[in-house]
Amino acid sequence: MATKSEITSEFIIRTVAPVFNRKGYSGTSMSDITAATGLTKGAVYGNFIDKNDLAVSAFVYNIKLVSVKFQSAVEGNKSSIEKLYGLANFYNNYYEFTLDFGGCPILNVGVDANHQNEALMGKVKKAIKNLQNNLALIIESGIFNGEIKENISARKYARKLFAMIEGSVFMATTLQDKTYMNDLAESIVHLIDTELKK
Repeated sequence: MATKSEITSEFIIRTVAPVFNRKGYSGTSMSDITAATGLTKGAVYGNFIDKNDLAVSAFVYNIKLVSVKFQSAVEGNKSSIEKLYGLANFYNNYYEFTLDFGGCPILNVGVDANHQNEALMGKVKKAIKNLQNNLALIIESGIFNGEIKENISARKYARKLFAMIEGSVFMATTLQDKTYMNDLAESIVHLIDTELKK
C-alpha cells in the first residue's frame, strides 16, 4: 500500500508533467507548479529534492505514457510486419494523442534541455535509444522469421524510422498541422512494403 508521501509525489508528478512538457524546464516557474497542484512550495519540495528532480520525474512520467501506448500499438500484432504497420497507425494518431499532455516529450524536452540541462538531456537520449532499440528488435525478429529481407540492417532502419518520426512530429507541432503525421504513416507503410517486406 502506497504511503501518503508516495501518493502526494505521484499526484504532483501527474499534475505538473504536462506543465513542464508545454513550458519547458526554464519556462516553468514555481508559481506554475503551485498553481497546478494547489500545494505550497514547501509541500512540493518536501517530496522532491529540487525543481530539476521534479522535471526529470515529470519527463519520465510523460515518456511512460508514450511507451505504454507504443507497446500496445505493436504488441497486439503477431508478426513483425504487422507490428510495423501498428507503428504506422500509432504515429498516424500521435499528434492528437500527445495534445492532452503538451505534445511529444522527446521533441519538447530534447530541444529545451539541449546544452542547458544535462540530467534531462540524459533521460531524453535514453528514451530515444530505448525506442530505437524496440524498433530494431521488431525488424531483427522479422528477419529471423523470414518476413523481412535478410540484407536489411535493423539498426540502420530503426534510426531511419525514428528520424522520420521525429521530423514529422517537429513539423506537425510547429505548424499545428496533423497532416504531417498522416503523411508519415503513409511513408512508413510504403517503406515497409517496398524496402523491408520479403
